[in-house]
Amino acid sequence: MNIKYDINKNISTNDFIEILTNSKLGQRRPIDDLETIKSMIENADIIITASIDNKIVAIARAITNFSYCCYLSDLAVDTKYQKMGIGKKLISKVQEQLNDKCKIILLSAPDATKYYANIGFTQHNSAWTLSK
Repeated sequence: MNIKYDINKNISTNDFIEILTNSKLGQRRPIDDLETIKSMIENADIIITASIDNKIVAIARAITNFSYCCYLSDLAVDTKYQKMGIGKKLISKVQEQLNDKCKIILLSAPDATKYYANIGFTQHNSAWTLSK
């Protein structure tokens, strides 16, 4: 299976919603709010997609200063293509865009906590969020 990785490829709101839905991450994202979805794409610093036969099957979307920290806000892999190393490869592609000192930070979906531990992430016990 030939997987093509693209860095900062333009992605449509429909393609983004489709991969969020197919990965089940859509349950945690505002997929019914097209304005927000569009803004999420337009204001990302890094977007990396994985495609098979010209169909996007995974995406990594990040906000970063490229030097100190990088918030990996979305890592979504279509459930049909999970457990093939695509997510790990997307993270590696994000790292390639960053300074060697830059840390990747993310908030894990509850079902994915073991995945991140298995690929080398360290769990942090004091993350906080504030909603407006």
